[in-house]
Amino acid sequence: MRAIEFQEYGAPEVLKIVQADTPEPGSGQVSIDAAYVGVNFADLKARADGYRVGSLPFRPGLEVSGRVRAVGDGVEGLYPGQEVAALVNSGAYAEVVVADIATVFPLPQGLDLRTAATLPTVVPTAHALLHEVGRLRAGESVLVHGAAGGIGTVAGQLARAAGAGAVYGVVSSAAKADHALKHGYDEVFTTDTFLDDVRRATDGSGVDLVLDPVGGDTLRRGLDALAVFGRLVSFGNASGEEPWQVGQPQLYAQGRSVGGFSILTLAQTAPKALRALAERAFRTVADGTVSLPITAEFPLVEAAEAHRLMGGRRSTGKLLLRVAD
Repeated sequence: MRAIEFQEYGAPEVLKIVQADTPEPGSGQVSIDAAYVGVNFADLKARADGYRVGSLPFRPGLEVSGRVRAVGDGVEGLYPGQEVAALVNSGAYAEVVVADIATVFPLPQGLDLRTAATLPTVVPTAHALLHEVGRLRAGESVLVHGAAGGIGTVAGQLARAAGAGAVYGVVSSAAKADHALKHGYDEVFTTDTFLDDVRRATDGSGVDLVLDPVGGDTLRRGLDALAVFGRLVSFGNASGEEPWQVGQPQLYAQGRSVGGFSILTLAQTAPKALRALAERAFRTVADGTVSLPITAEFPLVEAAEAHRLMGGRRSTGKLLLRVAD
């Protein structure tokens, strides 16, 4: 079978197509004939910085849709030919992908394989950020960084559906604002000025909930954008800055709080909780509450082009690799 791997860290051109043995599922696993693979920022960090890479060569990819090829010992409720989406720790950039059954999800009725590849990381993450961790209540205000990306696109729609009083987005360039405004946002700010813009939009009171995948100085300014009793949820460190720290001086005075979320860590530590979360989140797509536009699609062999597009910060929505012709 064909797969995409890298043997050294670097720019997108280190991604190489290789011929590999077709994997067989172990106990509690299935193998999947991949149809589509989602491209995520974590894939780029793995390739460039070694993020979550145990050893080289490494095959990136966290989410895949396709049809079950074979089932391992002890697998119930899944069968060859069944259409599924799956979250994997790595290795989805391939024609055949092995996944643990705890993170394999049969497709809801009416959901096609192309759409399904957008779901495993993005939709459950956005749902958890707003509801399970962020505890959003009707009437509250939300500020979402990366509002034009995959998670941001979903978060804006989910916040609107939950009855948020105001939904504000932050994007890296004004060119991305139009995309965000079509997906639930009332106003969209740019990274450099968002703190002043929040203060203006809220008459100085701040927002109730901030969702931050950037870290570093952006996170620190996000804390300053919070209202009394406001919450900030961190779900990444795209800035690459040193891990942030926050303590009593920043939180006690106005009853603020900080939480965090990683869907990959949840998959490892609490797979039952992940499954329940994913089922809730997937229903929002099946019932039409959320739509996640696929704004670019590349053949598997052109994975490097997908990385260039996302790495150039020009992409919006979701990027896919097409595996099956």
